[in-house]
Amino acid sequence: MLTIDRTTYDAIVAHAKRDHPVEACGIVAGAEGSDLPERLIEMVNAAGSPTFYEFDSTELLALYKALWARDEEPVVVYHSHTATEAYPSRTDIGLANEPGAHYVLVSTREHGNNHGPVEFRSYRIVDGEVTEEEVSVVDALPPTTLTPSSQGEPDAR
Repeated sequence: MLTIDRTTYDAIVAHAKRDHPVEACGIVAGAEGSDLPERLIEMVNAAGSPTFYEFDSTELLALYKALWARDEEPVVVYHSHTATEAYPSRTDIGLANEPGAHYVLVSTREHGNNHGPVEFRSYRIVDGEVTEEEVSVVDALPPTTLTPSSQGEPDAR
């Protein structure tokens, strides 16, 4: 099950609506091993496409360097579908390279960037196998337990 706070949920939906008709994409980072999506990072869809998303390779490299420096990992990888349901396409499944991540899809097909509900669904994608999971939207996430390296002390790695 994906547990996500209301503020992050609303921000992902807002990003999807704002970028419509181009697919929006991004990640939500969290402390390594926590499974708690805490820090939203909107990315640019380098493909600029209404049917495909692609992270800019330079932006993605910088993102991973920042995640490693902060002892974080991608907890959620999200993107929008502008004309189809919120279900991973064959391309989405082939690009899913974070086996521990929740893959969130937001479909803006019904209302586009206008006011109205969206379809917001989450999946686990491991070795090409897609499993839908429940999404729980909460007011606030529980606090994470900080590791010594995330508290500013030297990392022992």
